[in-house]
Parts: sequence; structure tokens; C-alpha cells
Amino acid sequence: MKVYSVGQINNYLKNLIASDYLLRNFMVKGEVSNCKYHSMGHIYFSIKDETGSMPCVMFKSSAASGLKFRLEDGQAVIIQGSVGVYEQGGRYQLYAKTIQLDGTGQGELHILFEKLKEKLYEEGLFDFEKKKPIAKFPKAVGIVTAETGAAIQDIKNIARRRDPYVQLYLYPAKVQGEGAAETIAKGIEVLDKMGLDTIIVGRGGGSIEDLWAFNEEIVARAIYKAKTPVISGTGHEIDNTIADYVADLRAPTPSAAAELAIPDVMSEIRKIELCKKGLTRNISAILNKNLLLLRNYRARIDKLSPLMNLRNKQLHLQNLSDRMKGAVDRKYDNYERRLAVDIARLNGLSPTAKLINGFGYIDVGDKPVRSVKDIKIGDRLETIIHDGSIISEVIDVKADP
Repeated sequence: MKVYSVGQINNYLKNLIASDYLLRNFMVKGEVSNCKYHSMGHIYFSIKDETGSMPCVMFKSSAASGLKFRLEDGQAVIIQGSVGVYEQGGRYQLYAKTIQLDGTGQGELHILFEKLKEKLYEEGLFDFEKKKPIAKFPKAVGIVTAETGAAIQDIKNIARRRDPYVQLYLYPAKVQGEGAAETIAKGIEVLDKMGLDTIIVGRGGGSIEDLWAFNEEIVARAIYKAKTPVISGTGHEIDNTIADYVADLRAPTPSAAAELAIPDVMSEIRKIELCKKGLTRNISAILNKNLLLLRNYRARIDKLSPLMNLRNKQLHLQNLSDRMKGAVDRKYDNYERRLAVDIARLNGLSPTAKLINGFGYIDVGDKPVRSVKDIKIGDRLETIIHDGSIISEVIDVKADP
């Protein structure tokens, strides 16, 4: 039996399909899914119905004459085209020549989305005046998303960079498929009872089917019912879900949601340090200016010495010098006291101030170490300080008697 290469088999299938009369030019109808516009002008998407789906591509040259509207997920369309094999990937796909809307141009999911959106809007779930303000300096943030995946990792990385002392609480939810909406709603309910400052709800991007759990009514009502402010960060920037409309704040992605929920405290502390240095320079400049004026007054008095009693002149000069020095010293002391009070107040508000003063925040398995009982020999510890982190291994544990 002859052995063929992968390329030969792919080429054979390509020629076999190309020789089929039906597959050269036909029309098919279905619903658009996972539509993406390439920077080169090509459009990649899938066409689906209740029985299955098919990958499709419409090249820029065909779109220029064969597409009269913007293609979007959920649209019901009729496509004229041909089937071919993409040899490099070894997969078949539909090459669209023309696309037209079928009837209303809306697929089943799109129609359901619009109906629920209108219903909840009429009930007032989207009202702006009912939106709760997001905590400015949160101490604890809840997250409802998948336990594994890019979304939770991105949120954790952003939290550590912006405020490593903020506590994160994850409710691992199913974010796609059957039962996903119920677990998301349950996660919001559980975290809302914990007295947190903010809750982030979301997942990474995907097709309208992938994101559908965030378009379910049970999730919308759980967000609306929550007493804790909720930030929705679902999909990519172009994606919109019902959860986005109900949430107190909408973010284009999970990463953006983390940045909106957690302020960059470390940057603020660095700004305070710069302000302190600038204020010190200004005070020194004022002091030097007043000392220069004092020398000028003294020089003018010296020029008038033949007309004044030497003793009186000396007493007057000494008195003027003492008064000027006392005024400058008092002004300088007042500036320093006000600066110290402001810095202490700001540092008191910052949960990360201790990190700058030589302290660190210790994690074991992404959980904070609060007692020697939390660790055991052999554990790997991560000590987070203001400019990075240190990985170490426990070789001994000693508890206070």
C-alpha cells in the first residue's frame, strides 16, 4: 500500500471537492456566528442552524460588490458561494461571493436578545440613576468567572500591580454552556452577602453563543438585586451583553474591569513623594529669597550709618534680623507640619504603605499568610514588596510558645 504525505491528501481532497458540480456554486441560509473583520478587509465567520455549523470566509474583493451591509453575529442570511479546502490547515470552508439578509435579517438569538433587552429596559433595570457608585479605595473585591482561563489570571496580575494588598475572592462559575447562567447568578448572590466593596462579573471574548449566559434574565436580575456595586467585563470591546446594561459600570474586557475596580495606589504614593520633594524645594526657595532681602536691608542700613547713632542702628538691625529669622522659621515649621500631617493622612488611607517601609505581603498558593498555622515545611512562599516579589521555600516553622 502506497504511503502519502499530508499535503498530497489535502491536495486530493481539494481537487475532489473542486470537481463536484454542486459545491462550485450554491446558496445556503443560516445564522451568522463568531463574525470577525480582519485588518486586511477579509471577513471570517460561521454559518449555523439547528443541525450544525460551517466555517466561512468572504475575501475583501468579494465583500466590495457582494455585501451591502455590515455583517454581525445573530443575523439570518442567505449566502451564495462555493466550498473549498484550505490545504495548509486541512479544513474545508465556504467561500462567500454574495451575502444578503434573510427576512428580518435577525437570527433566533439576536431576536431573543432584543426582546429581553426591551423587557428589562421597560422594567427600569437599565436606569442610570439606580447605578451604584464604585468604591474608590476597595479592600475586598469579588470575582465571578471561570476558575481557569485568561480572565482570572489577568485580573490577579492587574490587582498585584496596582494594589497588592487588596483581597480578591473568586466564585468559580461556569461561564459557557448549559447551567452557566445559574452558576453566575449564584456567584453574584454568594459574594453579595460577604460585604465586599465591588464585584466583577465576566469572561473573555467569544461568539454570541459563548457569551449567551450573560444575556440570560436570571443573571440580569441577580446583578440588579445585588447591594454590592457590580462591574461587568464580558467579551471583547465590541461585545455587548444584557449584563453590561444592568451592571453599575461596564468595562470592555475583564482586564479593563479590574483596572476600574482597583485604583493604582502605588502610582499615587509615588506622586505624593514627588509632591513632597517639590514642596521642600519651594520652601527652601522662599527661605533663600527672604534671607537675600534681609541682607539687602542690612546693606541699606549700613549706608545710613553716619546719620544714625551707632548703638541704635545695631539694636534696630539686630531686632529686624531676629524678627525676620523668626518669621521665616515659623513659616518653614508650619509648612513642614502641614506636609507631615497630609502625608500621614494619605499613608493612613493606603493599604500598601507598609510595603514601602520595608514590609512585605506573603502568599502561599495565592492565599495570604496570617499565621504560622497557614504554612508547612516545603511550602513555596511568595513575598510581595513594593518593587517586585521574592519566591522562597519553608525549611522550618516555629510558633510562639
